[in-house]
Amino acid sequence: MTRAEMLAYCLTKPGAWEDRPWDDELVTKVGPKIFAFLGTGDEASVMVKCGPDRDVADEWLHRYPDDARSAPYLGRSGWNTLRLDGAIDDEELREAVDASYEMVVAKLPKRARPTVS
Repeated sequence: MTRAEMLAYCLTKPGAWEDRPWDDELVTKVGPKIFAFLGTGDEASVMVKCGPDRDVADEWLHRYPDDARSAPYLGRSGWNTLRLDGAIDDEELREAVDASYEMVVAKLPKRARPTVS
């Protein structure tokens, strides 16, 4: 999966929008909250919330030691960086984005949650 394909997938989520809050750092948000970091430069990766805490998120690191790592700064909160062009198949990458999106939406106040038709 390419970075452009991942961005396009993220933007299919209800209420999702693209932002660049720090220089060239590309993120996708739902409401005011980030659910996927798509980074900058040449690294094809996505940083997503992979669980409520580090213990759950570490499952990705055990399954894909060469393609998943704890996210800088946010790792202790269950965020991982997943390579887009490695051993993790596209379906699992999409499922990781879906789960991150759902966890972020669940934390939004009800009035700020997107409506699903």
